[in-house]
Amino acid sequence: MTIRVLVADDQAMVRTGFGMIIDAQPDMALAGEAADGVEAVALARQHRPDVVLLDIRMPRMDGLEALRLLAGPDVTQPAKVVVVTTFDLDEYVYAALRNGACGFLLKDSGPALLIEAIHAAVSGDSLISPSITVRLLRHLNPPTAAPTDTGLSPREMEVVQLVARGTTNAEIAAQLYITVGTVKTHLASVQSKLNARNRVEVAAWAWQRRLVS
Repeated sequence: MTIRVLVADDQAMVRTGFGMIIDAQPDMALAGEAADGVEAVALARQHRPDVVLLDIRMPRMDGLEALRLLAGPDVTQPAKVVVVTTFDLDEYVYAALRNGACGFLLKDSGPALLIEAIHAAVSGDSLISPSITVRLLRHLNPPTAAPTDTGLSPREMEVVQLVARGTTNAEIAAQLYITVGTVKTHLASVQSKLNARNRVEVAAWAWQRRLVS
């Protein structure tokens, strides 16, 4: 299987760099490039790439609006979008996570993390740059009081807290001495109970409610 990736960024050098990284992978191919949000939405709808790499600040239509149109709550078949930006403590980030982004990376995260985020998106997982998970999520919104009854089991709460720290499924399995399959089962249950679309929303929920220190 070849993973087809659409790159949307207003900087030509960034698009070229990401394209070179993608084309260098044996299981990936560049599906197209967009220089603004309008073009990104049009190309994504036309070519249906497996993953869209989307910048936030772009002309004509910014990345947040493009994200909402491609993966927002009202989209019946949401695209798998990874936001890649230079802004790690920005008011835009919370909106990105709440509108269906299945990953959030800084542009200087490096090729290895970019490729990992693409693979995670394809497999239905999500990845946030470990360097900003704590720094970012704890500042997304003013924290609210910790919920007294979430409906989550103690094990599910442990999984939520680890997800909020940017831990991968494999790392969660190792720390809790369970299988990766069991982690996925717990996450599916958590997402259903919290009405969360992906693990990024689960992490945002946990930080907003002070469940992670």
